Amino acid sequence: MRVKLQELRKDAGYTQETFSRQCGMSRNHYSQIESGEKNPSLEKALRIKAVLGYSDDDIFLNINAPKKVSTA
Repeated sequence: MRVKLQELRKDAGYTQETFSRQCGMSRNHYSQIESGEKNPSLEKALRIKAVLGYSDDDIFLNINAPKKVSTA
């Protein structure tokens, strides 16, 4: 899962559907990029970063979501 990418998209107020349209790709394809199933082409990666206004490459790191700590 590309947690940073997902967080940036949500913080910008996009759903996967609206964000994928803004980036010029299908929601299914974008979902696979966000989940880490597919890597974006250079063109798509640059477009994603441009739409988010983000310059670092760490949004494409494929990491596990942080585990929630139980307080019980």
